[in-house]
Amino acid sequence: MPKREDIKKVLLIGSGPITIGQAAEFDFSGSQACRSLKEEGLQVVLVNSNPATIMTDPEMADSVYIEPLDARIVERIIEKERPDGIIAGIGGQTGLNITSELAEMGVFEKYGVRILGTPVDAIKNTEDRELFKETMLSIGEKVPLSRAVHSLKEAEEVVGELGLPLIVRPAYTLGGAGGGIARTKEELLEITERGLRRSRINQVLIEESVLGWAEVEYEVMRDANDSCIVICNMENIDPMGVHTGESAVVAPSQTMTDAEHQMLRSASIKIIRALKIEGGCNIQYALKEGDYRIVEVNPRVSRSSALASKATGYPIARVTAKIAIGMTLDEIINNVTMSTPASFEPALDYVITKIPRWPFDKFTTADKTLTTAMKSTGEIMAIGRTIEESLLKAFKSLDIDSQLGIKRWEEPEIKTLLKTPTSERLFVIFHALERGMPVKEIAELSGINPFFLSKMKNIVDMEKRVRVEELTPEFLREVKRMGFPDSRLAELTGKTRQEISDLRHASGILATFKMVDTCAAEFQAATPYYYSTYEDTCETTPTDRKKILILGAGPIRIGQGIEFDYCTVHAVTALREEGIETHIINNNPETVSTDFDTSDKLFFEPLTMEYVMNVIERERPDGVLVQFGGQTSVNLALPLKKELKRRTDLDTVIMGTDPEDMDLAEDREKFYLLMQKLGVPQPEGGYATSQPEAIEVAQRIGFPVLVRPSYVLGGRAMEIVYDEIDLERYMKEAVRVSPEHPILIDDFLEDACEIDVDAVCDRKDVLIGAIMEHIEEAGIHSGDSACVIPPQSLSPEVLNQVRDYTRKIALGLRVKGLINIQMAEKGGKVFVLEANPRSSRTIPFVSKAVGLPLAKIAAKVIAGHSLKSLGYTDEPKPKHVSIKEVLLPFDKLPGADPVLGPEMKSTGEVMGIDYDFGRAYYKAELAADNLLPLTGKVFLSIREADKPQLVEVAKKLQAAGLELMGTRGTVNYLAQHGVFMDTVKKIHDGSPNVIDMMRRDEVDLIINTPTSKQSRKDGSRIRRAAVDFKVPYITTIQAAVAAADAIETMKNGQELTIKSINEYHKEMGQ
Repeated sequence: MPKREDIKKVLLIGSGPITIGQAAEFDFSGSQACRSLKEEGLQVVLVNSNPATIMTDPEMADSVYIEPLDARIVERIIEKERPDGIIAGIGGQTGLNITSELAEMGVFEKYGVRILGTPVDAIKNTEDRELFKETMLSIGEKVPLSRAVHSLKEAEEVVGELGLPLIVRPAYTLGGAGGGIARTKEELLEITERGLRRSRINQVLIEESVLGWAEVEYEVMRDANDSCIVICNMENIDPMGVHTGESAVVAPSQTMTDAEHQMLRSASIKIIRALKIEGGCNIQYALKEGDYRIVEVNPRVSRSSALASKATGYPIARVTAKIAIGMTLDEIINNVTMSTPASFEPALDYVITKIPRWPFDKFTTADKTLTTAMKSTGEIMAIGRTIEESLLKAFKSLDIDSQLGIKRWEEPEIKTLLKTPTSERLFVIFHALERGMPVKEIAELSGINPFFLSKMKNIVDMEKRVRVEELTPEFLREVKRMGFPDSRLAELTGKTRQEISDLRHASGILATFKMVDTCAAEFQAATPYYYSTYEDTCETTPTDRKKILILGAGPIRIGQGIEFDYCTVHAVTALREEGIETHIINNNPETVSTDFDTSDKLFFEPLTMEYVMNVIERERPDGVLVQFGGQTSVNLALPLKKELKRRTDLDTVIMGTDPEDMDLAEDREKFYLLMQKLGVPQPEGGYATSQPEAIEVAQRIGFPVLVRPSYVLGGRAMEIVYDEIDLERYMKEAVRVSPEHPILIDDFLEDACEIDVDAVCDRKDVLIGAIMEHIEEAGIHSGDSACVIPPQSLSPEVLNQVRDYTRKIALGLRVKGLINIQMAEKGGKVFVLEANPRSSRTIPFVSKAVGLPLAKIAAKVIAGHSLKSLGYTDEPKPKHVSIKEVLLPFDKLPGADPVLGPEMKSTGEVMGIDYDFGRAYYKAELAADNLLPLTGKVFLSIREADKPQLVEVAKKLQAAGLELMGTRGTVNYLAQHGVFMDTVKKIHDGSPNVIDMMRRDEVDLIINTPTSKQSRKDGSRIRRAAVDFKVPYITTIQAAVAAADAIETMKNGQELTIKSINEYHKEMGQ
């Protein structure tokens, strides 16, 4: 069946901001789908609210809309663009939910839009838990006993029927959001209440527990001809009870018998046929001694399909898009081999391991146990010839402080941690094996298959041998084959990493590279995609073209998100345009940078010195780029420069800004001296290597002060300290201070306006991409603050100061490439807070707002062009307003207080664009799932310092027809200024208080700014309740002012503008 001739224009819906449970995998699938449809000559219209994605680049589709993913707004885009069809299964859960809503609203009928690929009924039959159960039973498949409930009363009745423990799964939610394991009746009611609010159709499935069974997943593909293939199966190391996104996973499955595999394979094909899913689909099973239950089916491209794509090299999203427009598997060519059709099932001759990356270093109060709801922000994947090698490479890829065998626990604690899974589970198992705990006992406590434990025991036994035996060439080869990194061997033998590396080279023990080819080497692969191991034959042949290696950013975590992958991909694209061969080294299976055709060669490896040097030794690139991969690659800059200098046999250099100059920007003392020399003012500051020093510095500057450790990204352990007692506590709790790692202490500029600048410099000229004004004041991490282009309240004099300092600093640091500078303005005077000569998290937002691809321009500058020769010298002047707003993960992390501070907490971002501030801010809040109400009740409870600004806000809200209420202090203050409203009890004064009202859905917006530590208790309970009951909330006075403006604008009957960014950019050129 060739492609449908009646479809000329297709609408794709993206997945919105990065959040827990929905990370970069949908950018990867969305970008692949866009390219796939354009290859077939179709017009593509794309809608997504997340500017930090490759899929929202203006050239990815014919029209790109960066608009809120809201059914009413998507309807207006359909009305304007008139697409022939829509593909739902590419934008994750968000895409499915919007498609279902539009279908229910009758939008598709009204405008004659056809749903391509998986039909709406199939979505309903998998997402609606009750229908799913009925469908499975009707084809004779087994699901856990269960009941769908719509109220707490119904939930209580289930306990009698099914007993405890029970699993709670809300319908139409992502990453198990709102679900969990209930071991008591109280827990059941608490989780069900949360789940019913999260679910689009207020439905929760309560099912019997299959805790402790093995969890296995199958990735399956079907076309309209009913041809089906199984792409791969994957096995969770953790048993049922831990969400698959939270579990370590291996592929292919390791412990199943062939009979079990054939049984689940047949079931998978039967299920995808019964549901009539067209394209990729993911099926999860619970398996125990030859018996199985179907846990769930995802009728869409999912996190697991991104993993399966990268594990096998089979481009699931690309094929799904082609199936959606009527093509069949035997007509689609597999792009990896270029010779086999997509109907060939992939075969693997290696093992992959996936391990999640959790954000608990940022949320110390959050509950760290792993359950059926996701909490991780990202993941890594490692490839090896054996499980041991794959596991050891996976731990190296995580980019965390703790590595195997370093942390210690006591016996009782070990047993508790083995029983209750937490983010440290694998480390605990490793330590238990080191202490000699038998595999059988660990298996009983943890429910993990003894097969995996015995593989970890092999690693422990090998470490014991390395400690005592001499590292002969034969033994060293054996250890390297198992996957031990040089750094670990150095720790075990008391040598340095360099000594181990030199020992290896002297014995001729060098890494060899193997290709991921989708067919276990049966056919020739045309796409170079490699992993390292220590075998005899190497499958990569270096060319003699000019080539550059780009270091990626590793797993997505708070502080280092998809933005850095965006910059990596842009740098690659720009260099390939120049005819330079590009190589990427990265280990994140969710991203576009690790797609098989993004670069000329892809190395799926840990981002550590040894693995980077292995690639350099083999490929001999002319240069390495370190400024695009966030802090991960920046941390490697200086050590890599030293190592390349030490290795006289290599000619490779680090290109772009010199690592010494990058270090100068990170080293506070050197940077301070440079600023004095350039005549650029900074807040008064100092640094301390001990507690007495810290107190002395703080007294000299005067409280409040901002304290933080040196060399961190995303403001880790950064705090505002108001007095000496607070400072002593910080020194004890937050940081281990040492002469090598001093803490930095700066004057905290209260009520200052923060400013961000992104620029490109070629050492002669400086191109300013944009000046961003932050909406939240200085003191809230720039990654968590909303910001606006162009600035709304800064005077021309201030902006000229900003431009002047930007030029001075970029040239003073001899920047070649990108630089991001943070400044603060107070009383008309501008201070520089910090400069980072590397890509920043605002680059994608700025590029979309002003229409300049800054990362590409930077890569071309690094490759030798001047800004003048590229024609980029003038700062762009947009005619529209762009606002970046952040997405916070509090609803996925029970126990964390939803309040902003100097430490970064957001996981992703959205963008609102329109012609005035009010509408753009309204769109940004809508996109960030924080809808500003135009009718209803607003609750106000504000700290003293913010009350003067509140008067204007309250007047605007009342004029817009909103009802106001608040706590006594706020009510009295506003009454003195002529604004009257109802009083609500404080929480500690009993009921009925604001939390009771939220429970009854009587509050539409909460404005609560945190006060000093004492009454923070009340505030934090109000904020936490707002998150749990899904009530929009605001925690800073600046955001309240912006929200009042937005509500006022919307009430004046202003229509929201619906335009593609292609159109906004064209207007700027006029």
